[in-house]
Amino acid sequence: MASKTLDDLFHETLKDIYYAERQIVKALPKMARGAQDPKLKAAFEKHREETEGQIDRLKQVFEIIGKRAQGKTCPAIDGIIEEGEEILDEFKGTPALDAGLLAAAQAVEHYEISRYGTLRAWAQQLGHRDAVTLLEQTLAEESKTDEALTTLAKTAVNTAAQKAA
Repeated sequence: MASKTLDDLFHETLKDIYYAERQIVKALPKMARGAQDPKLKAAFEKHREETEGQIDRLKQVFEIIGKRAQGKTCPAIDGIIEEGEEILDEFKGTPALDAGLLAAAQAVEHYEISRYGTLRAWAQQLGHRDAVTLLEQTLAEESKTDEALTTLAKTAVNTAAQKAA
């Protein structure tokens, strides 16, 4: 068996997050349509636009390492998205729907933050300076989205879900 390197691991993880982002960009409009709170709906729509930019940056990272931009199935993100779809179905029309959608969105953000943090560290280790810059930009966006979702949960969504009980 051929020896696997950090370069190989970087490339495989890059394919993983590329697939994930492409699945996320498809899921966000469904979440936005399902959201009842206007601020949550707007957050999903804003993040969809950001995600498209993140996909473009990933394509640039693939170019930097001389590889074709391609994804590989990521069971982790598929499962997180499936959970979000279950919440949409099971809690549709209930006061708890937005709290569930927001929680599902944060699960996605935490997955992305983990992946981008790792990829940034590996890109730095491998000397891919331009990739580091691109990955840091995306990591900052993901962290900012997570913070915005936390604020929305604390200031509106969770309270609305509890009051309706």
